[in-house]
Amino acid sequence: MNTIMKNGPKLKLAPYRKILERKAEEVRHSMSAQKAAQVVSRLDVPSDEGDLSQHHHEEWIFLNRNTIDMKLLREVADALHRIDQGTYGICPECEEPISAKRLDAVPWARYCVTCQEQIAARIADGEIVEFQEADR
Repeated sequence: MNTIMKNGPKLKLAPYRKILERKAEEVRHSMSAQKAAQVVSRLDVPSDEGDLSQHHHEEWIFLNRNTIDMKLLREVADALHRIDQGTYGICPECEEPISAKRLDAVPWARYCVTCQEQIAARIADGEIVEFQEADR
C-alpha cells in the first residue's frame, strides 16, 4: 500500500484514492444529471416574460453550479495526480505534512490549514487573484 512519510506519521494513501475517485464520479454524475435537467427545461418554451425570466435564472444557476463542479473536479483530479507523483499530503507552500484530520475532511486539500488561511487572506486583500491557478 502506498504511504507517504515526511516529518510525520505515515499517511496511507489507498483510502484517500478511493474517496477521491468516488467524489470524482459523484461530481461527474451530478453534472450529467444537471445537464439532462437543463436540456429538458429547454424543451419548455416560456410563454410570457415571467416564465422567460425564471428560465434565464435557472440557466444562470445551472452555469454557476457547473462552474463550481468543474473546479471541484479539477481539485480532485489534482489530488489524484499528487498521489501518483508522491506529493499528496505535503503542503507545497511550507512543505510540511497536511494533517490527516484535514485530509479526512477535505481529501483534495492542497495546502495545510495555516497556509490555506494565509492564501485566503492574500486573496481577500487582492494581493493574488487565485493562488492555485497561478502556481500551475
